[in-house]
Amino acid sequence: MRAGEGRDLVVAMSVVVLGGLYGHSCTLARSLVTWGSLTVGYEVSDGNDIVSVGHNWPVSLKLMSDGSLLGDTTTPDGNDFVAISAGLLHNLALRSDGSIVGWQNLLSTLAVPLAWDDLEIPPDGNDFAAIAAGPNHNLALKTDGSIVGWGANNYGQATPPEGNDFVAITAGTWHSLALRNDGSIVAWGANEYGQATPPNSNDFVAIDAGVGHSIALRSGGSIAAWGADPWGQAAPPEGNDFVAVAAGGNHNLALRRDGSIVGWGANLYGQATPPVGNDFVFIAAGGGTSYALTRGPCAYVLAGDLNGDCRVDLDDLELLMENWLVDCILCPENPACARE
Repeated sequence: MRAGEGRDLVVAMSVVVLGGLYGHSCTLARSLVTWGSLTVGYEVSDGNDIVSVGHNWPVSLKLMSDGSLLGDTTTPDGNDFVAISAGLLHNLALRSDGSIVGWQNLLSTLAVPLAWDDLEIPPDGNDFAAIAAGPNHNLALKTDGSIVGWGANNYGQATPPEGNDFVAITAGTWHSLALRNDGSIVAWGANEYGQATPPNSNDFVAIDAGVGHSIALRSGGSIAAWGADPWGQAAPPEGNDFVAVAAGGNHNLALRRDGSIVGWGANLYGQATPPVGNDFVFIAAGGGTSYALTRGPCAYVLAGDLNGDCRVDLDDLELLMENWLVDCILCPENPACARE
């Protein structure tokens, strides 16, 4: 989809946010798992109504299934939010009408004043489709495919390139990335570690940025990373079965197609050691903390869903091919046959 296709982009991105990784929510009894700094082991809490988590140490922000917000400080009222992004001292939220709301978070109100007075003050307008809050600067993607930036700009990180062909944005600490509709990546801002020098390719489908490194997901399911690498954060795992990536300050997470999570990079707090399991549908990484949402049991009977995971995908096709032409009447001893 081209970013310039007007309000359709807002609608499309809203569906992705509210439905998590696999489309509109059809799961129950989900759990939010947190690990890393400020946690003891793997902390599991009720995540039934949570559809997205925005985090930047040591505060977090949650988008609920009814479109409301839940955070460490008083959040804006309303049930019309479709996307969130958490900075170090501030938060941003996107409303369904395409407008942006910003406010200070707990760390800012308790101890640290905002270094840039306009950091939590977004631009006016209702033509925004995506938001990205960095620790010190922000980006917003308009429905016409252009980008605006505000906040700290000492490295030019809040001065995005011109153009109307952008479809995704992310804000690192002092650098920024944007994904074009042709699958290529453009970067700007601080580049002392090469974090703003992306690979020259046009097969990328997702991007994220940390303190001094960047990561991207390729259309074939593999991961690319570049920039600072003292903890191995720019050395991603091999494989082509990844469906989502998330960059923390100096660590990363990746979600595999089977629902398991892989972590790498800085691991002082255990933030790069994800829990074992293959029922995860969402990942998020902060400075030293990581988050994941599990998939609960499916509440629907979905035609074509052969493994009961509430979606029809390649896993169902593989099951179909494995059991093609199996006849349980003629061959009841076949392992694929089980009585109800």
